[in-house]
Amino acid sequence: MIRDEPLVLGIETSCDETGIGIVRGHTLLADAIASSVDQHARFGGVVPEVASRAHLEAMGPTVERALAEAGVTFADVDAFAVTAGPGLPGALMVGVAAAKAYALSLGKPLYGVNHLAAHVCVDQLEHGPLPKPCVALLVSGGHSSILLVPDVTNEVHSLGSTVDDAAGEAFDKVARVLDLGFPGGPVIDRMAREGDPAAIAFPRGKYKDGTYDFSFSGLKTAVARWVEAKERAGEPVPVADVAASFQEAVVDVLTQKALKVCKDNGVGDLLIGGGVAANSRLRALAAERCEAAGVRLRVPRPKLCTDNGAMVAALGSELASLGRPASDLELPADSSLPIETIKL
Repeated sequence: MIRDEPLVLGIETSCDETGIGIVRGHTLLADAIASSVDQHARFGGVVPEVASRAHLEAMGPTVERALAEAGVTFADVDAFAVTAGPGLPGALMVGVAAAKAYALSLGKPLYGVNHLAAHVCVDQLEHGPLPKPCVALLVSGGHSSILLVPDVTNEVHSLGSTVDDAAGEAFDKVARVLDLGFPGGPVIDRMAREGDPAAIAFPRGKYKDGTYDFSFSGLKTAVARWVEAKERAGEPVPVADVAASFQEAVVDVLTQKALKVCKDNGVGDLLIGGGVAANSRLRALAAERCEAAGVRLRVPRPKLCTDNGAMVAALGSELASLGRPASDLELPADSSLPIETIKL
């Protein structure tokens, strides 16, 4: 760790987790998270107003916890970074307002950054500088995207995205069908280990349609109809087999499309990020297919895949280190911020 590198505090509030990260250069000093997932569980999904109120309550204590974990004070912070979008409007506003208050009161620069670009940049905290270019597969509850990344601080291109449900959203909906609770990703991952991924031939939407886009709505519906047919017939539902077969269909499409982008664009490095990147089968199949294709795979540890402040601080640190201009303190929270806009 180089002491003259900027110390950046990052704030992430795009959905249901209040994340505060502190980074110096490529060194992670603190990663504090306050999740409101338990407050959303009884609704079967994230409720925006509940998330916003939870961020308001958690912001101060989580910032203090991160500072204590890093062993620094506000006086040591050189710059602030915050997720300016995309995400839930109200949730984003809480983070942006807090970041503005901290930056203004302390006279420090503020970087309003793109949530998706931050998911790419966080890998630098674990594996060092990103190859230029690389391909990034970002999969979460709100996003399923394939990006070509010549420079994560300056140039990112969207090559493919979901046309309906995101992968993580499909996990949540299938978990609801199977009465497994919320969030669905972790529990389906666990159940799938006890099932047969080839037991049920679920569809692979847009598998070989020539595009880099995804569609998981049809798969979700196919699972629901299969389960309903079993229940109408009075037959037991093999939950583990359904979970394993559904999960295999999702990760098969994700990895097939990602490797196609690498091949078509002559890129030898693939990065996977976002909450679904914590899925054990996605990580295993990606490793297997990347090795066969001669593509180098980078996946952060699971805790850095889900939404967190460390990823925001990582991108802020990169921007500050390169001397990029800070954001205006009037920057908005943009719920539909395009990936091409890396910093507001």
